[in-house]
Amino acid sequence: MKLNWKNVLTIVLISGVTSIASIWGFGKWMQQQNAGIQESGKLPVNYAGFFNKAGDAASVDFTPAATTATPAVVHIKTRTKAKQVTAQQRQRSPFSDFFGDDFGDFFGGGPRVTPEQRASGSGVIITQDGYIVTNNHVINGADEINVTLANKKSYKATVIGSDPSTDLAVIKIEGKSLPYLVYGNSDETKLGQWVLAIGYPLSLDVTVTAGIVSAKARSLGLNDRQSSAAIESFIQTDAAVNPGNSGGALINTNGELVGINSAIASPTGSYAGYSYAIPVNIVKKVVTDIVKYGTVQRAFIGIQYAKEGVEMSEEDKKNNPGYKEGEGVYVLDVPADGAAANAGIKKGDIVNKINGVAVTTGPELQEQVTRYKPGDKISLTYTRGGKENTVYLVLKNKVGNTNIVKNDGIMEKLGAELATIESKTASANQIPGGVVVKKINEGLLRKSRMQEGFIIISIGDDSVKSIGDLEKILTANKGRKIRVEGIYPGYEGTYAYPIDLTDLDN
Repeated sequence: MKLNWKNVLTIVLISGVTSIASIWGFGKWMQQQNAGIQESGKLPVNYAGFFNKAGDAASVDFTPAATTATPAVVHIKTRTKAKQVTAQQRQRSPFSDFFGDDFGDFFGGGPRVTPEQRASGSGVIITQDGYIVTNNHVINGADEINVTLANKKSYKATVIGSDPSTDLAVIKIEGKSLPYLVYGNSDETKLGQWVLAIGYPLSLDVTVTAGIVSAKARSLGLNDRQSSAAIESFIQTDAAVNPGNSGGALINTNGELVGINSAIASPTGSYAGYSYAIPVNIVKKVVTDIVKYGTVQRAFIGIQYAKEGVEMSEEDKKNNPGYKEGEGVYVLDVPADGAAANAGIKKGDIVNKINGVAVTTGPELQEQVTRYKPGDKISLTYTRGGKENTVYLVLKNKVGNTNIVKNDGIMEKLGAELATIESKTASANQIPGGVVVKKINEGLLRKSRMQEGFIIISIGDDSVKSIGDLEKILTANKGRKIRVEGIYPGYEGTYAYPIDLTDLDN
């Protein structure tokens, strides 16, 4: 039989194209799976030759570490547009009741417009394709985010997600082969160890300051302003940090990222001796969750404990005569059906270790638990009656199960049946559109005292014409307290209801 070379070549060509397409498709799929995650053992270009130049630690030469890290620390500039202030939001003058808001404003009523606001902070590139970690308070509420690298290249950034509880956020710029910082291990930081703080303070160019780790597992209560489930276990240093350093890098002398600078302790608002950074072991967990799930998968042991600086009651002290502050975490209460209750933990127990790691204070306990997600099994060592015991428990989420929390659950947490109103209804009520609350179940709307039949027409300065608008606006305002405005058909005037979105990260 005569061989048809034309058919053979066609088959070979098709096979080749198919193979190339399969390899390309698999490569793209792998890129998506690894988005926002550092590849273990792989170093960015800015670390080339660093470890051979680090030299003897006794020489205390910060040059190699500073040179390596500064290209990966960025300047973040934000802009919040001027916004119209609603009548409900303004502080009304007493004269407004007699002459109306327009006349009342001449006698001390609040402003009608919030002026445009600009601010700046710092951030750290953590992957070569442009994922950046910074503080939530740096980008919270911003309408525009611009990122400038140390080489003066500028990019527009988008928000991937944020976590008010830890004051962390992830943003992204479009780039390739970017310099980035390699994660270190914040557990290995020791008191007296040299560290460098890198950022853009006081609108200056990239700045490096040096100091030592002066304390660990500090809790200041700062994140309580952003979340009702605040988590704080700061690394305290005496490296000079000023406004603008927020979101910048805290590195060790090996050039590894050990923390994200977040706050200063100061009576004036400028550096006065101490600065605070979020440990990188917390940062890694939060960043991975945000990129992978869109929100943080936060786990809970299910105990209430005595916090640092809070005195135990006389009854608690009487029931535990051998307990000394700093020797463990004293359990004040164990809610039913929680992970701890299911494992047999009781009020009065003293938690000493989480997965074999010693914990002596509440912040240390928080720092360890924050690294895990609901469904993870951990060991917990505790003391009861002078005897040490170890149990194993499965961590749960805030609602008491081990399910993965999805970012798209924000509408479900409203606890209501909603529908976009028909154009006929909108026309009859002289509104461009809206979302009608058909039924209210357990959730945020019930807490607001909103009634069924209410038509949502705006949230703050943003109009709500459809369910899609509502979801988009709520997601953008996650972590804040908002005011929902609307009407009841057949009744005059508009009504407003406050809704607290600060706890939607759990």
